[in-house]
Amino acid sequence: MPNGRYSLHTATTPFGHDHVLLGEERFSCAPGAAGWRYVSKTYAPDGRVLGSTDLTLDSRARPLRMELRAGGWQVRGGAVDGVAWVRTDAADPGGEHATEGHDRAHAFTGRSPGFLVATARLLRLREGASARVRLVAFTEPVLAPRTLDQGWLLEGVDTHPTDSGPLLVERYQVADLETGEQQVVHLAGDVVLAAEGIELEELESPPNAWRVGTEEE
Repeated sequence: MPNGRYSLHTATTPFGHDHVLLGEERFSCAPGAAGWRYVSKTYAPDGRVLGSTDLTLDSRARPLRMELRAGGWQVRGGAVDGVAWVRTDAADPGGEHATEGHDRAHAFTGRSPGFLVATARLLRLREGASARVRLVAFTEPVLAPRTLDQGWLLEGVDTHPTDSGPLLVERYQVADLETGEQQVVHLAGDVVLAAEGIELEELESPPNAWRVGTEEE
């Protein structure tokens, strides 16, 4: 079960690197009876807890259950004829003013690096292949939903020798199809090594591997 820490930064701007530390995310992830689970908490640079992510995928990498917390808001969702969710305010514990949402999207996304792993698992691209995916994003700190389309291309898969054996590193080109913004995402198994605004700082055990471009884990 990999446990580790990501540092989170502001994204690169067209005028250069605006590399401001936003905080860090401490995570653990592992395969399980349902498929795969990712749990994390996000902290500000001063140590304050900013939010949390709890994401469980089924055997086909669909979001079986998702729970996000940030800024006094909570979102719970899952795959229901697309994706469905309920958004509530911490000041409304009875949920009287909760809002429900539904979209014929494929999955969810958000700031957490766990969502990049989840989307890559869902697409199962072969090297050189590309796909378009529709996602519902939840924007911190108020977790407001937004539907977007992304294009994913698996540019290459590199093998790196390690003390525990060969490590396969996948290099994805990910584009927002509305804005044209692009980023490169490096994945090893179920761990993000690097992406826009994300750096892996610590990892206590090797990633859980899965075969690229197959239906097998």
